[in-house]
Amino acid sequence: MMLIEETAPAAEVLPVAALRDHLRLGSGFDLAEDAAETAALAGFLRAAIATIEARTGKVLLTRRFRMQVNDWRDRLGQTLPLAPVLAVERIEINDGRGIATELPAESWRLLQDQQRPMILPAGVMLPHVPRAGFVTVQFVAGFGETWDRVPADLAQAVLMLAARYYEDRSFEGSRGAMPFGVSALIEKWRQVRTLAGRGAR
Repeated sequence: MMLIEETAPAAEVLPVAALRDHLRLGSGFDLAEDAAETAALAGFLRAAIATIEARTGKVLLTRRFRMQVNDWRDRLGQTLPLAPVLAVERIEINDGRGIATELPAESWRLLQDQQRPMILPAGVMLPHVPRAGFVTVQFVAGFGETWDRVPADLAQAVLMLAARYYEDRSFEGSRGAMPFGVSALIEKWRQVRTLAGRGAR
């Protein structure tokens, strides 16, 4: 499977002010208002968001993704690797010779689920994929386009982890350690990362 993030959260939706408050960087100081410091805080937030998303399989801020698989894992239903999925915009089957055929929207449906969203066939099975071909699925996932739509525990976990990155910024080796408080906050959102199914190959 290949998963590509086609869009990224805009800088203005990142909770930079909340992180600054969390770090107690007073608004009256030049450091807190410095553009370089703001950019650094945004970078720590992006790193923390990416880490939390990788650990949980949940997309915090809404973005568009493209997934490519060599075949359906199960023709009775294809699990998507991220949640929550808001919409599947396009599904194509490429025959491996450069000819792509879009599946009609009426031939499949999205089963929305907080843990295991799936593409289900409208009929008995999803269409056959040629042996040299592949399937491309374009979808939109995320809790919302603004930070206030992110669940409170996940939002707090991001701030705590970004603060750790900020405090340990001179020690690159500490980036791999997940603070206990962050782990506790995200535990209920974690799932076994598997697409689960019976692929033909």
